[in-house]
Amino acid sequence: MPRSEITVDLGALRRNVERLRAVLGPTELWAVVKADGYGHGAADAARAAVDAGATALCVATVAEGLSLRQGLPGQRIIVLGPTSQVREARAARLELVVGDGRIPEDVPVHVKLDTGMGRYGFREFPAIPANVVGLMTHLATADSDPGTDPDFARLQLSRFRQATVGTELTLHAANSAASLRLPESHLDAARIGIALYGLSPFGTDPADDGLEPVLEWRSELVQVKQLMAGESTGYGRTFVADRETWIGLVPLGYGDGFRRDLTGTEVLVAGARRRVIGTVSMDSFAVELPGPAEPGTPVTLVGDGLLAEEHARHAGTISYELVVGIHAGADRATRTVGDA
Repeated sequence: MPRSEITVDLGALRRNVERLRAVLGPTELWAVVKADGYGHGAADAARAAVDAGATALCVATVAEGLSLRQGLPGQRIIVLGPTSQVREARAARLELVVGDGRIPEDVPVHVKLDTGMGRYGFREFPAIPANVVGLMTHLATADSDPGTDPDFARLQLSRFRQATVGTELTLHAANSAASLRLPESHLDAARIGIALYGLSPFGTDPADDGLEPVLEWRSELVQVKQLMAGESTGYGRTFVADRETWIGLVPLGYGDGFRRDLTGTEVLVAGARRRVIGTVSMDSFAVELPGPAEPGTPVTLVGDGLLAEEHARHAGTISYELVVGIHAGADRATRTVGDA
């Protein structure tokens, strides 16, 4: 096998879209595929989401939108981030989000109100020209559970509703977290990102919300050796054996997206959880074994019940950051269709 194998199950992604559409009811689902589809491959993720009922695609930059436009000539694509590339967006029939300055003409625009995120957005809506198609805001509690502590999210929604009374334009505020926990945030459309990929916006088991992880990542042991007491493995001698210890070497590391701060996390070796020891290198890391094993023994980094959320908790980060770093685009990952 190659150094590692990444599988992206587009059938699981479609089922996640269907699950989220059931949660949203009449609210439109807009699939967020920025950052190369959160590391899963934007083009394939976009097609699968649209096939499952997403009515628009959201990206961060005009460049991302232009790349998607090549394969999706008739699809609605919304650029969420600020840009000066209005001419290019207009030519490619992209929609823009504007939260400051002058609203450009002759291109569909969503005007953004800052209700508490403290980033992009007008403090109050300007005069709305005829080419504006939507009004939006951005909830600041995306990384927390608004169902557990909903006060600030509800305050933002209240501000947004007050500012949009009487409008007939499309209103959108909800992200994955709010879509799953805060029904009053659904409005006309919801911008769904991380949940599409079967990852929990709350850092918990995605199955709790009926979601299936889309990405699996596997490798194998390429060498097995025994350390004597006092011997070490890896840079800096951060792991020194206090007894005779078997270790297995896995041929990937932070250059592949398996981060240095994942030392101490667990992976599956032949289906059993084993601890990552020593310093994770650019293209190698070690696992502690209970005894000798054969080279070629399978290693699962994500999948088979081992969640990206577990690695994220160990690293003190969020699953979003981990999967974006894996870069599971078409040049690195196998796509499976699965059952819709």
